[in-house]
Amino acid sequence: MIPYTFSLHKIENTSHFGFDPNDYSRFKFGDDLVARTFGRNLADAFIRYYLADNLISGQIVVISSPYSFIPTATFAMKNYFVSQLNRWLVENGAQSVQEAKVHRTITYKEDYGELSAEQRLNLIGNDSFHIDKGFLTGKTLLFLDDIRITGSHEKMILKMAKEYNLTNEIHMLYFAELINKNIHPNVENFLNYHQIKSIFDLEEIIESGNFCFNTRIVKYILNTQENSFKIFLERRSSDFINQLYDLSLGNNYHTIEAYANNLHSIKDYIKNNNYKLI
Repeated sequence: MIPYTFSLHKIENTSHFGFDPNDYSRFKFGDDLVARTFGRNLADAFIRYYLADNLISGQIVVISSPYSFIPTATFAMKNYFVSQLNRWLVENGAQSVQEAKVHRTITYKEDYGELSAEQRLNLIGNDSFHIDKGFLTGKTLLFLDDIRITGSHEKMILKMAKEYNLTNEIHMLYFAELINKNIHPNVENFLNYHQIKSIFDLEEIIESGNFCFNTRIVKYILNTQENSFKIFLERRSSDFINQLYDLSLGNNYHTIEAYANNLHSIKDYIKNNNYKLI
């Protein structure tokens, strides 16, 4: 099974990415406005450079990067990708897309972006991905992710496809792709944290009115040093705090020792302020 791979931006050097690293950093920490731009731009490019000459007349299924309970940043980008793609498909007599989810079973504290290719594969290799094979029968699959660095996630997706005996036409779509193998994979961390240097850098995004939770921001908040975390928490609304707590429990972050103290603080904060769980 050889998938068709498409990426909007090809990273060849670290002085010119083809996109603003600050925008990418904000996107990874929940800026929905940037997610909208990224998703629409990716859809427009995929249409222009592929679909315009290779119209898919059958049913397309768009699948965001795997997650357990809390979506990844890619999920927000996917929403706008789908909207933009649907407009073009319908205008050209094709079917609007369907969506599916790849379920994953393991959550971990490690920051994937700072790992080497070998470390990434070792970490994610312990995970397992699951999808509804019956729903996918006879459909063209578009797997979306924000960035391809070493291809570890792609290997896991293709491993899943092989285990499920999927015979679908598969496309792997990325906003960006590292094509210069001389650049260390931790360039991903450089991009992830380009504008976020502390928990307080999150406040502008959160208060912008265009914020959406994702796994990265939840893990980052829970992993913050206690004093800074408590100051940050005092500045947040009850809705934000309750949602943060519920998402953390849903992703089983209460089972990770490094997050325990901050989760206890959230629980106490909710109790002491008589906030009702949403």
